[in-house]
Amino acid sequence: MLRQFNKLFYKQTPAFRLLLPLIVGILVQYHFQLSLSIFIYIAVVALLLFIGYEILPSAKKYSYNWTSGIAIVLFLIAVGGSISYIKNIEHQPQWIGKYAQNSIAVKLTLKEPIVQKQNSFKALAQAETVLINNQWQPVKGDVLLYFKKDSSKPNLQYGYQIVVAKKLMPIINAGNPGGFNYARYCSFQNIHYQAFLNDEDFITLSTTETNWFDKLIIQARTKVLTILKTYIKGNNELSIAEALLIGYRDNLDRDLVQSYSNTGVVHIIAISGLHLGMIYGLLIFLFKPFIKYKWSKVVKPLVILIVLWGFSFIAGAAPSILRSAVMFSFIVLGETISKKTNIYNSLAASAFLLLLINPFNLWDVGFQLSYSAVLSIVVFQKYINNWFYFKHKFLRDFWSLNAVTLSAQILTLPIVLYHFHQFPTLFLFTNLLAVPFSGFILYIELLLLVVASFSFIGIYVGKLIEWSIELMNHFILYADSIPFSVWPSIQINILQAIILYAAIIGFWMWIYYKKPSIFVIALGFFSGFILLRSINFIQRNKQQKLVVYNVSNHTAIDIIEGRKYYFIGDSILTKDGFLRNFHLKPSRILHRITPENQPKSFSIHQNLISCNRKNILIIDDNTFETPELSKKIDVDVIVLTKNPKIYLNKLSNTFSCKQYVFDSSNPFWKVAYWKKDADSLHLQYHATATDGAFVMNF
Repeated sequence: MLRQFNKLFYKQTPAFRLLLPLIVGILVQYHFQLSLSIFIYIAVVALLLFIGYEILPSAKKYSYNWTSGIAIVLFLIAVGGSISYIKNIEHQPQWIGKYAQNSIAVKLTLKEPIVQKQNSFKALAQAETVLINNQWQPVKGDVLLYFKKDSSKPNLQYGYQIVVAKKLMPIINAGNPGGFNYARYCSFQNIHYQAFLNDEDFITLSTTETNWFDKLIIQARTKVLTILKTYIKGNNELSIAEALLIGYRDNLDRDLVQSYSNTGVVHIIAISGLHLGMIYGLLIFLFKPFIKYKWSKVVKPLVILIVLWGFSFIAGAAPSILRSAVMFSFIVLGETISKKTNIYNSLAASAFLLLLINPFNLWDVGFQLSYSAVLSIVVFQKYINNWFYFKHKFLRDFWSLNAVTLSAQILTLPIVLYHFHQFPTLFLFTNLLAVPFSGFILYIELLLLVVASFSFIGIYVGKLIEWSIELMNHFILYADSIPFSVWPSIQINILQAIILYAAIIGFWMWIYYKKPSIFVIALGFFSGFILLRSINFIQRNKQQKLVVYNVSNHTAIDIIEGRKYYFIGDSILTKDGFLRNFHLKPSRILHRITPENQPKSFSIHQNLISCNRKNILIIDDNTFETPELSKKIDVDVIVLTKNPKIYLNKLSNTFSCKQYVFDSSNPFWKVAYWKKDADSLHLQYHATATDGAFVMNF
């Protein structure tokens, strides 16, 4: 039976068979960075192999039938690798990274309206030309621009052109253990450089350069935002309305977003397949009375596609919404062409197309979650729904909604644990109410767009939206306040995630086929997952580390012993949720540690910390004086923080130190000065602002 199912699945899902080798090619190029010529050679070999098979006599073709399959697989691997190479802007001859360090000025065009951030204004710009040796040379590449925040907003709009007379800086990671790899995230969008600009660093040109389609999208998005701002007055309610309708997240309150994340409903405000699914469901419902008419077979899919894509563009044509639009388009077209269409084939075909367009989608968390959630619903929803049967229609629908929510969690679980390190234990409870309620809000937001021109109606619709969102926010905040609403600080690596997937698939196959041998295999994978985690816990119990974090303008040091840490640093890092969660929490999750108020196994005497025969000297103010001694004092690490007035030559005369650390609370000019001194004195140093966090094992 298992073999028959595999043959049937293999036959009905040709797109799935094409997708796998394409992904292999993308992964090969990412990990090994091969030259384009290698993939061209592989493609040529594949074509020759296929041609050789085709010219064989018919009598011999059966014996060599496998060669055509190998040829197709090799060709698709070559396609995946080639596209990954070509789409990587670093391989372009005019990439700005090849000119950035030698350029005097850069001409850029703003690709989007500027956005207000907490400490600056941000915009994405496209580099056009660079000035080198008094000549302007054409370049390619996107650049993140940050404008200094003062009393007025920069008078810059989409399409404006500016000349920046400042060196572009490469985007680098904070480099804190377990932290988000921002540089890699930007590189997958072909963004590698940034610039922090004061008013005197750039001039605005009189010329503009716009694309009519992009301009149309931005105008539509701006119009929608204006309507929402006109009729919705509450700040939190407005920000949720903007996020829910068009995915505009710049005004969201960080604490409120964290509550949505903790309760497992953050997908409501991250515009994705959920929103398109709601609109798709509404359209299916509206077309039900007309399904008996022949014209509906053509009009229905056409209207659905127009509305879905129209909504996607009004929502700003963000990658997440476009991915979902492509996915739904393949499903709609598949159902239109054939009633017996295979949903797995439609999903694989849409993923294949998206990866052809942008192979870096493979690393996009939204891409991973979208496909794993839809696939999970397709695979498991029917079986979970059959667990219970209710005679009453309301109870059947109620359980059906629960079945969808439960099934969506199964294949997304490893991804959620790997990326977000937590699991919302109340997801069933919160999704049960929040998802349909958010659907209601989405529908009345769409109604507001229709009646916005009639202010006497728009006022009441806006009030209804505001009250509804306020009620939903209160519910989410209440759920977040419930003890144990979230299982936090879960750390799994990529190998553990893969093994967990193997265990989940194995247990499902055992339930489906009821074969003991499959259960044994699944149990083996799950045992391997538990074993790897247990080994990691044992290793963490024995760890002893010093971690000096890279937190701009702040001091942050963890002394780690076993599963405990003692924190030395600015008190604001213990109070500010964003700073703590972004810079420090990932490391503490990675090391599986909890706070220790009083050090037990190490001693602290003024500025000196002694632990396991290691001495760490922390100089954090201007009151520290280097004593005059006849013999140097041995220390393992000296940490300079809070911009002390210290000269390294004096320190090196007093202390015999193996490693100097300059943390990010010190100004750049002071660190540069210390680096110069350290080089002349042949001292080993580590600057967290440029080198990332300093980690030393005791």
